[in-house]
Amino acid sequence: MQGKIILAGATGYLGSFIAQELQYQGHDFLAFGRSEEKLKKIGLAEKEFQVVDVTKLATFPKIEEQIDTVISTVGITRQKDGLSYMDVDYGANLNLLEFAMRHRARKFIYVSVLNGEHMRHLKITAAKERFVDALKESGLEYSIIRPNGFFSDMKDFLAMAKSGRIYLFGDGEYKLNPIHGLDLARVVIDSITSPQEEVEAGGPDIFTQNEIGQLALEAMGKEGKVVHLPDFLRKAALGMMRTFTSSKTYGPIEFFLSMMAQDNVAPRHGVHRLDAFFREEGDKTLE
Repeated sequence: MQGKIILAGATGYLGSFIAQELQYQGHDFLAFGRSEEKLKKIGLAEKEFQVVDVTKLATFPKIEEQIDTVISTVGITRQKDGLSYMDVDYGANLNLLEFAMRHRARKFIYVSVLNGEHMRHLKITAAKERFVDALKESGLEYSIIRPNGFFSDMKDFLAMAKSGRIYLFGDGEYKLNPIHGLDLARVVIDSITSPQEEVEAGGPDIFTQNEIGQLALEAMGKEGKVVHLPDFLRKAALGMMRTFTSSKTYGPIEFFLSMMAQDNVAPRHGVHRLDAFFREEGDKTLE
């Protein structure tokens, strides 16, 4: 590999792990983020970051060095600052793609979601997959990384466990293997030199939703139980939110409720275990 790595979205959950792992592995990289304070907070030296608003092409720097790879974790879970999913998950990444092509980068790595290509009816994934289409047509080498959920997303189970009740729709037997941010960061960095164009990535352990609920209760030191709600309530909630609220409100809930109604199992990667993560988070609440 010859040339610099550009990392966009460096201050997000996954981006911060990628930045730290790029540092650890000794790569020549430049991280983009909107907040200098946050970029410094994740341990980056001034030569390792540039303040850039990726929704605005005018803020992009002109880089004289050869760029090898652009990595983008850019996306929003909850719409804010008046920006929509199309503005960020599609538009900002399109700006990054234009930047990569202008600087003759060799490769572009983009983090989407598992099965995103089959969920274009959802607001969040529609924007992500529209960018995937543009990337595939760009002529650049590419890797689409498709994780099936982060450990941090599982904190919703811990939040419910505090009350002693885990609420699930249906029988709770859908399976998933969420992945730790550091393990996924290593998958992303490995893809810089891998020819694989689509990389599905999950954690080392496969659980049912019921099992994750029980792990959360144990981590919180609760004797509670998992409560199963009829799936028609999930469908009714989705219908009402789509009808009576804006995409800003229902977008993340639509995505979460849809993901909870299917298996989300991806090839196993990494070494971090969900039960250990839950115990660490549970201990924090007891401090």
